[in-house]
Amino acid sequence: METDSGTDRENGNEAREVRLLLDKVYERCGYDFREYAPGTLIRRLKARLRREGLSSFSELSSRVLEDRNCLYRLINDMSITVSAMFRDSGFFQVLRSQVIPILTTYPYVRIWHAGCGLGEEIYSMAIVLQEEGLYDRCRIYVTDISEAALQNVRQGLFPLSRMREYTGNYLAAGGKIAFSDYYTAKYKHAIFRADLKKNLVVAKHNLVTDGPFNEFNLIVCRNVMIYFNKALKTKTHDLFYQSLVTLGFLALGREESISYSRYQTRYKTVDRLEKVFKKTG
Repeated sequence: METDSGTDRENGNEAREVRLLLDKVYERCGYDFREYAPGTLIRRLKARLRREGLSSFSELSSRVLEDRNCLYRLINDMSITVSAMFRDSGFFQVLRSQVIPILTTYPYVRIWHAGCGLGEEIYSMAIVLQEEGLYDRCRIYVTDISEAALQNVRQGLFPLSRMREYTGNYLAAGGKIAFSDYYTAKYKHAIFRADLKKNLVVAKHNLVTDGPFNEFNLIVCRNVMIYFNKALKTKTHDLFYQSLVTLGFLALGREESISYSRYQTRYKTVDRLEKVFKKTG
């Protein structure tokens, strides 16, 4: 019993330290991670502890207050998700066959890609839109809370070592030309064509604290809300619903759903596996 009590006290102390750390992050820069899923939260914070060479969350709190670069590193840890170009090729097939044909009926299309990771899916989207003849009528708003992630999107620079993998994904997603036509190899990097980024609007936006900023025909937010708790998922779904035009499309990750949206009955399922929905009212 004493051991259990000691463990409980230790867990309670850790929880309080984490809460104080996240409160300080929020107070210092406005990024609110307090409603992230606990498992993901603790895992990423402990990884940052190891990288900083610290032994407790209270020490990390002190460093965050003293060292703005440490604060930025922590924000990047919490925001960047692992991805790949044309990840889940079926999603891009659905995009080509069931979403883009509808979007082409509009004279101008606004797309919001919320949470850009390192930018792989942004360029995947741009390539598909270009191949389907829609890119020149699109404006793609790319948002994230991480400046490092946004900078990566602006550069369009990815590891050359992953291009073979990405080529396979591209072909599986219905690619129409040689994937290598989209980039230039330079040293260890693949530099993607400048025309793929000409209609990108890249800016910071916090799904936790910021509100709607435009109306969109398509919102893509894949594999971001898996890191949120129920309350934050509900809030994010409210934001997306308010930001979508009627008959606009919402695309989520395969492990995500609209079940946390109070507006779920106002969506029609376009593809159940790839989690693509259309706002009906």
